[in-house]
Order: sequence, then C-alpha cells, then structure tokens
Amino acid sequence: MKHRIVVLGAGYAGANAAGRLAKRLHPADVEIDLVNADPEFVERVRMHQLAAGQQLKTRALADVFADTGVRVVPARVTAIDVDRKVVDIDASDGRREITYDTLVYALGSAAADCGVPGVAEHAYDIAGKQSALRVRERLASLGAGATVLVVGGGLTGIEGATEIAEARPDLEVALVARGGLGDWLSAKAQQYLRKAFDRLGITVHEHTDIARVERTGAVTIDGRTIPARMTLWTAGFAVHPIAAATTLRVSATGQIVVDDTMRSVSHPDVYAVGDAALAPGANGEPLRMSCASGVPSAYQAADAIAARLTGRKIPGNSIGYTAQCISLGRRDAVVQWVTPDDQPKPSALTGRSAARVKEFICKSAAWSISHPTSMLPSRRRHITAAEPIRALTA
Repeated sequence: MKHRIVVLGAGYAGANAAGRLAKRLHPADVEIDLVNADPEFVERVRMHQLAAGQQLKTRALADVFADTGVRVVPARVTAIDVDRKVVDIDASDGRREITYDTLVYALGSAAADCGVPGVAEHAYDIAGKQSALRVRERLASLGAGATVLVVGGGLTGIEGATEIAEARPDLEVALVARGGLGDWLSAKAQQYLRKAFDRLGITVHEHTDIARVERTGAVTIDGRTIPARMTLWTAGFAVHPIAAATTLRVSATGQIVVDDTMRSVSHPDVYAVGDAALAPGANGEPLRMSCASGVPSAYQAADAIAARLTGRKIPGNSIGYTAQCISLGRRDAVVQWVTPDDQPKPSALTGRSAARVKEFICKSAAWSISHPTSMLPSRRRHITAAEPIRALTA
C-alpha cells in the first residue's frame, strides 16, 4: 500500500510543502492529497492591492499541480480526528472522510476581533480574498471626502492604509496604532514611513487603543470618537479553531506546538507549517505569522518527512529572517534589514528601489507556487520498507 500524505491548506506554506514532497518522494510509494477550500491559489500578500481595486493574476490549483503527483481536493475541512487519522471534509459532492498516514496541517489564519465589541458587525478586513473583495466593493461605494479608518499599525495596516490612500486620493484615510507608527523599525525606516504617510495625506492616531467599533466609526478607550464611513480592522490574526478541537497539543493561541522539524510534539504523524504552527525561531522565540515564515517552515517539514520516510539524515533547522518588506503603494516601499531573529538593523532600503525589491519577492513567492516541482535539484526516492511505521512511532 502507498503511504498517504494529506496536506490541509494550499496557501504559501501548504502549497510549497505539497510540491516539495512531490519532488522528494517517488510516486510509486506515496499519494499526496492537497485539500483547499478555494480552487485557486490566493496570493495573500497582495490582498491590500485587491481591496484597493487592482486585478490579480489567477492560478487554478488543478493547473498548478497537474502532472506533479499531487492530487488537488477542492473541499472545506470541517474536523480532524488525529487519533483515528481521519479528516472530515465538505466537498461539492458532499461530506466525506479521508484518511492519512502523515498529515501536514497548513490551514493558516484569519482576522481576529481581539474581543473588541462591534468589530464583527461593523468592520471589514483584508485577511482573505472574499473579505478583500468586500472592502473593494465598499470603497467603490464611498464618495469623495469619506473617511476610511484603518485600525492596526502593523504591516497589514500600513500596507492597507497606503494602498487605499494612493488608489483613492479623494478619500480621507486615517490609521490607528497602539504604539508609535512603525516603532519596531530602525530610525531611518521610521522617518521615511512618516514622510510617506505625510505625502499620502494619512492621519495617524498613535498610542491609541480602540474600545469598540460602531457603524459610524470607532471609540477609543479614553472615550474619544474617531468618525469613519468605513473601518478596516487589521489589529490581529487568529488561527483556524480546528486544531484546538483535537487532541493535538496546541498553544494558548491555538497553534500546533511543533519541534525544529515542524513535527507535532504530541502526534508524530502530524506536521504543522505556516501560521498554524508554534515553531521555534532563531532565538528560540516563536516564528511570526508571515509568508517569510510560512515558506521555509514548509520546506523544513517536507524535507523532514521525506528524510524520515526514506531513511536519510533529517536536515537541521536554519529558519531565520533577512528583511521586513513594507509596500507604501505601488511605487514606494521600505525594506527593513533584520537579524535572523527579526530584530531591525540600522540600515533600510527605501523608495522605488525598495518597491522593486518587494515586488520581486512577491513575484518569487508566487512563482514557487506556480512551479511547485521546479528548480531545486531532486531525486524522487523510494520509501524504505520499515520507515513508514518507524517514522510514526519515533
């Protein structure tokens, strides 16, 4: 019987994991199923562009993985029984179960309201394709002079605010940040960021916490009202609750706790990658939710799975960061160089050069999805006779 690998989620992490496994393992020995609710790959790092009215390239997963040995299963995951090794899915032809020998969990994250009243009822987000399209529709309905309030001063909030301000200069765009604007960046990057916000006419409310969101704006914890015709919530992300409903060991955030090989510490036949994993980084601190973490964690998991199944040496974990890339519209950006443990260096690239670097990185990430079994040297190895059993009990 073939060893069955099921990958849940086809974002940057899941799609890369599936493609890399297909490169490493011989198709005579394995079956690889990639389960994803959307039949297309969603280029999540460009959701602020989609929301602002731009058209994005479509990539059908069935086409992407044609002739790779990966079978795409368009379906929504509804539950997992990790003790029986069964995944419940809801597909177009009905609900059913699929079984696995090895599971790669890559269901990612979605916007979180952080317990703030009114977010679910009155705010929008750009955490996924459908929510970004709702923002797009809402922006199109706003007339000149309307105020758009972006809550959250992280990467998503900054990119969302600047993209909207550039695409719709007739709107009044404001951003609320719990701390200072870009206060985790170097002095050079912070200074440039402020100049960009001034150039785009974005009002910044720094050191401000939101107590609740209303139909006509947001109320701060000190009782001030910030009026808005539309509120865009980017203040937090949360993982899918499915993992926490299983017997897997998860963190307080609901992420699956994994070791250096992205293997669950409680269930050795389960691996978690991307936002879904609580994985140790370069300094022992958890990797942050990002594409910059998702892709290398996918490679790490796939290589570890292949090594264990083929009786080869398991590669060491070398995941670390190089830069944080922040677009400020289509022709401007900041590339903040960082240490492997994500601490800012004094140097940063800014302006059009930074925008070209950011665009190159985004295109490279999408290219790796579109060509899942290309480029890297590979040899599709056979599974050793005893390894599938040993790997699940080691």
